[in-house]
Order: sequence, then C-alpha cells, then structure tokens
Amino acid sequence: MMPRSLAVIGTLSLFALSACASMPNTGYSGQSGAYGGSYGNGYGNSPQQCFDCGTVRRIEVLHGQTAVPAATGAVVGGIVGAVAAREIARHQTDSEGRRNAATIAGAAGGAAAGQAIQNRLANQYNLYIRMDNGQETTVTQNSLDGIEEGSRVRIQNGRAWRY
Repeated sequence: MMPRSLAVIGTLSLFALSACASMPNTGYSGQSGAYGGSYGNGYGNSPQQCFDCGTVRRIEVLHGQTAVPAATGAVVGGIVGAVAAREIARHQTDSEGRRNAATIAGAAGGAAAGQAIQNRLANQYNLYIRMDNGQETTVTQNSLDGIEEGSRVRIQNGRAWRY
C-alpha cells in the first residue's frame, strides 16, 4: 500500500498535468490561436486565418524561357546515355555486338530522358494569386503540380503548393 502523502502528490501532479494539456494555445500578444486570431476555442468560432494562402486567379505560361536550343536535352542525354551504357557493357560482356546494342539502347534512353528534362525546365508559369488578406502576388515556378485557375494554394519558400 502507498503512503498517503505519495498518493496526494500523485493526484495533484495528475491535476496539474491535465490543466496544462487543456489550456488554449496562447500565441503572441496573449491572444489565443497560432496567429493571434480568435479568442477561445468554443463552438461557432471561425478557423484560424492562413496568412500565406490564396486563390489562383490566372496562370500565364512562359514558353521556352531557356537560353539553349530545343534539341540540346536530347543530344546531351543521348551522349551521356551511350557512354554510360557502353562502359557498363564493357565490364559485363566480351561480345562487341552486345556492347553496340547496349550503346544504342543507352543513347535512345538518354535522349528521351534528356528531352523530358529539358521540356520540364523549358516552360515556366506565372501564377497570379489573390491572397486571403486581399493582396495580389505573382509566383513564378517550373511546374504546376495540379494547380489550375481557382485552386487554393499556400505559398512557401517562394513556391505555390496546392492544398
């Protein structure tokens, strides 16, 4: 059986911990909420305002903003793929025919990958966003990742993310 003083201390500790767990989040300035928004957490209170959120109003596609010719990705990718495949085949087989086949396959795969990479980097998008606080902002990025006009986005690290 526990001594009575130990039981009392345990009970008081439990009450103290439960009081801490149920206290509201006291953001800055003594206001509740993560951003100092509404007071209290009862029914009928609106959710916290998102200061880096907004709605995409317009998307502008900036075609071909890179300074390299259109076929550069395919050419460089093909060369890198051919050299890599030839080197791997040199260590894996002693047949000249298999080395040639590997070189051709590596060149084709490298060219396709290089072109895909260049296409992804070639287009940039200007996203015109109306922030929840009413301000307008523009974000330029290389991909949309599912963002379209009317999408709700959050801007983090200079990039818009759909949420």
